[in-house]
Amino acid sequence: MTRSTVLLAVTLLAGLAAASNWRSNPSQGSPPERLRIATWNLEWLIAPEEFRALARDCVPRDASPGPRRRTLPCDTAARLERSTADFRVLERYARLLDADVVALQEVDGERAARLVFPDHEFCFTQREGVQNNGFAIRRGLAHRCGEDWSALSLGGRVRSGAELILFPGTAQEMRLLSVHLKSGCQHRPLDDPRDACETLSRQVPELERWIDAQAAAGRRYAILGDFNHDLLMGRGPARNDQGQLRNFWAEIDDGEPAGARLVNVAAGQPFVNCSASQNYRSYIDHVVLSESLAEWRLTGSFVRLTYETRDALQRKLTDHCPVGVDLAPPRPGTPASGTQP
Repeated sequence: MTRSTVLLAVTLLAGLAAASNWRSNPSQGSPPERLRIATWNLEWLIAPEEFRALARDCVPRDASPGPRRRTLPCDTAARLERSTADFRVLERYARLLDADVVALQEVDGERAARLVFPDHEFCFTQREGVQNNGFAIRRGLAHRCGEDWSALSLGGRVRSGAELILFPGTAQEMRLLSVHLKSGCQHRPLDDPRDACETLSRQVPELERWIDAQAAAGRRYAILGDFNHDLLMGRGPARNDQGQLRNFWAEIDDGEPAGARLVNVAAGQPFVNCSASQNYRSYIDHVVLSESLAEWRLTGSFVRLTYETRDALQRKLTDHCPVGVDLAPPRPGTPASGTQP
């Protein structure tokens, strides 16, 4: 299969034949007939003027930024200044993705995000640094920005989670959390002695605490984002013989309390790199649904948008590409059992 074929398909298992039925009365905030949710790490997405200002005072490798909160590494400044054409191509891929809600990572807030998603509204964490988590929400969808899940930042060392409440106060309400977890422990167990794995192992209980709170409240929910970890790697117990956290998925998918069972939409799907120039071997960007929200998942709707080889080589895109899934929330007036706002 060529990359062009993958791109035109947009998804591995779902086409765009039903696109004409995608939304229903979005201006009234009603849930669409089909709701596409996705996640996309946009790799240091910063508005051009701000990027240039930060690049002039960039931080060399292994140097301390001192008291400055907003900084840009010099290697990033040298390789990732995006042109108008680069942003235009990213916007084209956002249109091809055609998602109603996109969890975003590594974005410097609304000004930068609007260059890629001009027709969306936004929720972002309030971190002073240039890498924030957030959401792009198709204009007209009823929503409320939640509080930052700051416990995930481990006291500001790493990134907070961004919460979004969709269709608040209705039977279709769902809570979404956008995350960008510590890098460097993609394929290792969490009890590996490396610092990155130790940091990630400290974030996992905070993520589980958010999951447990949603489950205890009887909500439908999802976690979307760059987990920087292969959640589909080998199974096994959550803890090792010494009681240390070892298995990420087993820890968060423990079924306690009731409602804490999870579904990874990539489970059972073949892995496809974003472009022909990549040689990664597994997903680290994930969409994880609560078991109750997974009841609304449309069969065969796993989404994996990839890049044309020419675009990947000529344009400054991002080293990640979207993962998503389609949901079919019940129409207003249709009973939705087990949901509590």
